[in-house]
Amino acid sequence: MPKLENLKRFRLRVPLGPESLAFDSLGEGPYTSLSDGRIIRWQGSKKGWTDFAATSADRDGCGGPHDHHQAEHICGRPLGLCFDETRGDLYIADAYMGLLRVGPQGGLATEIVTHAQGIPLRFTNSLDIDQSSGAIYFTDSSSQYQRRHYLSVVLSGDRSGRLMKYDPASKQVEVLVSNLAFPNGVALSKDGSSILLAETTSCRILRYWIKTSKAGTLEVFAQLRGFPDNIKRSPRGGYWVGIHSKREKLSELLFSYPWLGNVLLKLPFDITKLQSALSRYRGGGFAVRLGENGDVLEVFEDDEGNRLKSVSEIMEKDGELWIGSVNLPFAGRCKI
Repeated sequence: MPKLENLKRFRLRVPLGPESLAFDSLGEGPYTSLSDGRIIRWQGSKKGWTDFAATSADRDGCGGPHDHHQAEHICGRPLGLCFDETRGDLYIADAYMGLLRVGPQGGLATEIVTHAQGIPLRFTNSLDIDQSSGAIYFTDSSSQYQRRHYLSVVLSGDRSGRLMKYDPASKQVEVLVSNLAFPNGVALSKDGSSILLAETTSCRILRYWIKTSKAGTLEVFAQLRGFPDNIKRSPRGGYWVGIHSKREKLSELLFSYPWLGNVLLKLPFDITKLQSALSRYRGGGFAVRLGENGDVLEVFEDDEGNRLKSVSEIMEKDGELWIGSVNLPFAGRCKI
């Protein structure tokens, strides 16, 4: 069981939100996605974090201390990251720019998918790659709301989210599942027969079958006591799920009386911005490792939020956990 007192912080210079973490085919990294539209990589204690890529060519006003939340539709907001281990390309799910790709040398990422079935990607969120076929599975959390209004997705009960598959060979996009309530993180099973999908609003993990006699069907894999974010396979078996926040009494009230959410959305201020600000000061850090059948194997938790908050992702590598958070100015590392 990892111990929080062993947590080491790898601080960023200015922006917040190392949302997702990835290592390249040489084991270098981690690479992480930031709130100012950049992807950076860790190059050891001497060099520290260095720039690797950006998802938007418009970088004017994107750097330095300012309200990145209000500028991310211009600067980009990269979320999920995953490397194609054969070619060395990094694939990026940017909330505003869609599905993108950048080569091993980095630079400006190229847009690959911006629409599916004629509907724009408004909130591209997470992805995983089938390394044997090259197929890319990714989510669009909502067709109605963008990331800077993510709380509206939850409060409105929006079910316009989609799970999709992109084939790099044919350049075709297939919508696998629609009518999802804030689809978020995705992770392929080890044998490639199914894909796990975090449905944030419902506080649950779904399993979509790709192969076997169940192919094309969807089932509940696990019900959680918090709002799940990204999912990553653990080399020890099972899956790490980052939990943005616990499902508390207010959440239960809103889900019991959906009309309350619509009332909150009509208030004369940006409720998403308010909630984002509050989450930096309250709440704790929480993640779980689920077994192959959805049972809880491990719980990694900072209940008081003294060291961790709003855990977006856990990447396990070489006996260590690398920890991302959408609200913190550092990536964390903790020995198992």
